[in-house]
Amino acid sequence: MPENRYVLLDRDGVINQDSDDFIKSPDEWLPIAGSLEAIALFNAQGYKVVVVTNQSGIARGLFDVATLAKIHAKMQRLVSDKGGKIEAIYFCPHGPDDDCACRKPKPGLLEAFAAEHHVSLNGIAVIGDSLRDLQAAEAVGASPILVKTGKGRLTLDKNPNLNIPVFENLYDAATFITSRPTA
Repeated sequence: MPENRYVLLDRDGVINQDSDDFIKSPDEWLPIAGSLEAIALFNAQGYKVVVVTNQSGIARGLFDVATLAKIHAKMQRLVSDKGGKIEAIYFCPHGPDDDCACRKPKPGLLEAFAAEHHVSLNGIAVIGDSLRDLQAAEAVGASPILVKTGKGRLTLDKNPNLNIPVFENLYDAATFITSRPTA
């Protein structure tokens, strides 16, 4: 099995239920059915899972970095309870008007991951529920995958000609990815 096999996941709408009011506390972070098991499946098949997420609620003053750390601790604990592990979490704390390099659809978070882990992004699966997730993946030569959870159905409705794999949810995507023969 090749080393350094990674899959990059958006958080809200892919791993957990999304909210137009933002996920502002650990209590509001609720996993999507099968998503925690999907992460465990990735791990069992030799993939390292990394979360790459925009968190503009910080810039908007809805929560702070300490609260985000508590939300992520809950996510890590629940993933661990299912036998999985998230290797790393990259987040953009900026708002849409901050003109940073890390807010998806810009690829800064993906590039930071690649630099820190000394890997090429070429062909790495990036699973998201919004067009900006897919655009960030395409910008760095990664392989974008859309799930229909979260904003995924709306993304598909607004972009019916997407020429990428689309799955009902993260578990279906994980089943597909882990069942493919590896090079």
